[in-house]
Amino acid sequence: MKGDHVIGVDLGGTKILAACVDESGTIIARRKRKTLPKKKPLTGPDAVLERIVRTVWEVVEKANLSPGRVQTVAVAAPGVVNVEQGRVLRAPNLPGWEHGYDLGPKLEKRLGLPVLVENDVNLGTLGEVTYGAAKGYADVIGIFVGTGIGGGVVLGGKLRRGFRGAAGEVGHMSVAMHGPRCGCGRPGHAEALASRGAISRRLWEGVQSGESIISPAEMGPRITSSDIRRALEAGDPFTQRLIAEAQEVLAALIGSVVNLLDPECIVMGGGLVESLGETFLEPIRRMAYADFLMQEAADQVRILAAALGDDAVALGAAALALGK
Repeated sequence: MKGDHVIGVDLGGTKILAACVDESGTIIARRKRKTLPKKKPLTGPDAVLERIVRTVWEVVEKANLSPGRVQTVAVAAPGVVNVEQGRVLRAPNLPGWEHGYDLGPKLEKRLGLPVLVENDVNLGTLGEVTYGAAKGYADVIGIFVGTGIGGGVVLGGKLRRGFRGAAGEVGHMSVAMHGPRCGCGRPGHAEALASRGAISRRLWEGVQSGESIISPAEMGPRITSSDIRRALEAGDPFTQRLIAEAQEVLAALIGSVVNLLDPECIVMGGGLVESLGETFLEPIRRMAYADFLMQEAADQVRILAAALGDDAVALGAAALALGK
């Protein structure tokens, strides 16, 4: 049989994850490597391109397939993408990509296969709609809380990119007009208040100032979602307050999105949600429902935890390649 598998590639700032997926959406094999090697100071788009190529062929070999069994490769990139051109316009977490990179055309030339390129959070949402927690829903908004806050929009079962390809940037919706400045430079964005990155920065400041009961010896400046969970489990009042504030922001964000689009489902993922789980989500649900303009059957708008974990983006890329 020819062309009965696809490769979904999750390209991140720290890792490249490739999944070989069959037509039913089953992952046959995975291969992961760091985006940039530690020992060799290789940087820039061309170095990353070569590592993607190696990872793709390694996962094909691991799946025990001939290259002819692969119909398409789809790559999820952490930035703004021109889907028609396969060009990454801007990827802040990838050094040297500030001025754009023709990832699709260059990768097609190196692999000899059709290549699609799309934004990573768009594909994380598509993965959850096609194979995960939001399967069966036609109108879905994905909100992924990690270093930043990313989003994706699926309406009528189709991924919506917007007029300029920038739809779904929920992390850059204003929730506090005079709030702290976001990484993009604008004040009061949800990402500046409720992302794992924002919480980590504020927690580290609290650890250093003594507002937190956690000592600097117990927690370094690179605070992860797991560190935040441990601080909560230790009963740190400062961390509890930070999380409560983030929950209020995320609930207001969901309320605004639902009032605008009235989707069937909000699916929430990302490292912070995965680490803190249902105890984090339940207060967000309660506050978000109260914020819906239309209160009739408010709880019929499902607010669900993402189910696919690390595979969400790669499976979304595979779904795109399969034409789902």
